[in-house]
Amino acid sequence: MAVELTSAQLLEKHRPTLDQALEAIRTRAYWSPHPEHPKAYGENAAADGQAAFEALRGKRFELDQPGTDDWTGGEVSPYGIGLNISYPHPDADMLLPAMRAAMPAWRDAGPQTRALVCLEILSRISARTHEFAQAVMHTSGQAFMMAFQAGGPHAQDRGLEAVAYAYAEQVRTPDQAAWSKPQGKRDPLELAKTFTPVPRGIALLVGCNTFPTWNGYPGLFASLATGNPVLVKPHPRAVLPLALTVRVAREVLAEAGFSPDLVALAVDRPGEGLAKTLAVRPEVRIIDYTGSTEFGDWLEANAPQASVYTEKAGVNTVVIDSTDDYKGMLGNLAFSLSLYSGQMCTTPQNLLIPRDGITTDAGPKSYDEVVGDLAGAVNKLLGDDARANALLGAIVNPQVKERIEAASGLGEVALPSREVANPEFPDATVRTPVMVKMDGARKLWEGAGADAAYLSECFGPVSFAVAVDSAADAVDLLRHTVRGKGAMTVGAYTTSEEVEKLVEEACLEECAQLSLNLTGGVYVNQTAAFSDFHGSGGNPAANAALCDGAFVANRFRTVEVRRPAQEKV
Repeated sequence: MAVELTSAQLLEKHRPTLDQALEAIRTRAYWSPHPEHPKAYGENAAADGQAAFEALRGKRFELDQPGTDDWTGGEVSPYGIGLNISYPHPDADMLLPAMRAAMPAWRDAGPQTRALVCLEILSRISARTHEFAQAVMHTSGQAFMMAFQAGGPHAQDRGLEAVAYAYAEQVRTPDQAAWSKPQGKRDPLELAKTFTPVPRGIALLVGCNTFPTWNGYPGLFASLATGNPVLVKPHPRAVLPLALTVRVAREVLAEAGFSPDLVALAVDRPGEGLAKTLAVRPEVRIIDYTGSTEFGDWLEANAPQASVYTEKAGVNTVVIDSTDDYKGMLGNLAFSLSLYSGQMCTTPQNLLIPRDGITTDAGPKSYDEVVGDLAGAVNKLLGDDARANALLGAIVNPQVKERIEAASGLGEVALPSREVANPEFPDATVRTPVMVKMDGARKLWEGAGADAAYLSECFGPVSFAVAVDSAADAVDLLRHTVRGKGAMTVGAYTTSEEVEKLVEEACLEECAQLSLNLTGGVYVNQTAAFSDFHGSGGNPAANAALCDGAFVANRFRTVEVRRPAQEKV
């Protein structure tokens, strides 16, 4: 195998970026090496990316990986176009041994080389961000700008963040140590010790439909940087972004002198359920999963041989007690409810509002006024169809559409959903958010038999304006839902120090990430790599956080070899 990337080249090109990433996770300050603006990638980048995407359609996606026994596929864009791409279907009995055979050389390369190779993979993905944006857009239904940013630079940031944490955890222990224990009048006991980070085994990445790269890159790069081969099993409706990622990774690994089989793709046939089959294979020692609670729970219960990292469903809540910027609060919430048609694990669902109203800089506002004004803010934001399409994207699957249509049967509709025509993609299903008024009286949610609709996740652009008796009751309901169902995000608006303290204490005790009084250009459903933690790993919505030391530290073990000091190490 010809080596085209030398260690010296990788060190010179990427070590400064790794050092900056290590500093960023230490300080939690803003930093990103990946430009957010499409024009930053060159004058012809958009056209080239579109052409590259179009060139993939209607063809086989060749990877030259071992164990291909068939070809499968069937992705249809939420915007109504068929991709007609066929992907290799794996024979696990051939592919998994090849992946394991690639481990020793990758292990022996050490943490720095692994990190630098990972950064080269990310660098090449970054150079093709426009192509990846098209792939994310036409598999997830995200509008182009969101697909570009979240599927491109923001996802790449999350991957780099995982590499930085992985590197930091592996080098926490020195490579070698001289050990000397005094023995009084006798000679000291002396040993030479070496410490090697050793990978756990094959990592299985089970991708999601809505954010294939953003949710996929942390686990992929955390596992690869800690020495583990990664088998990527994309969601059947969102294969292409991760297939492109696998192709780039295999090319870089080969050029750097390693087996490309350290990263491979596993696409299942329709209805096959390949993730379940692979998850229980003894070779699979790490699993990363984003998706439904049902399958996440199944993985945690049925794959005991693996360390399982899951992000599942949750009930995200905003407590609205008072505000000194009423207009800013409404605008911020309207955007949060609308972005990507609410198809984010971080989108607010329950808006807890005192039934006696709130105090604001615009005077007191009743519950009905707050709900009506928020509905008006959403309608204003999405009143222009061109702007609505740019924010909403397309509905990703029929189940989301069914939830929107069923919402009107749950209570009084304060904000009806409307269909939006997309002239560029007439077959796309585009719908504005729906908001339903609900009663949050304690008797309706307290107790084992409570079944109010707002007590479970309703994924998509559906929110509930829940009337509560007081701010204290709102915090109790918040605790109840986070403890029982989990939450990826919590928001609160209050000018009261007492209420702020109540909400903060509840989030500390229930381990939920909190955003207070957001009225500007930062939204509760957005997180920044290197600074914000996505999820906490401390409530039922997710058992891991993106990204912290715990997310990477158990992907490897440290093996010690000790010898008498006089022996050559």
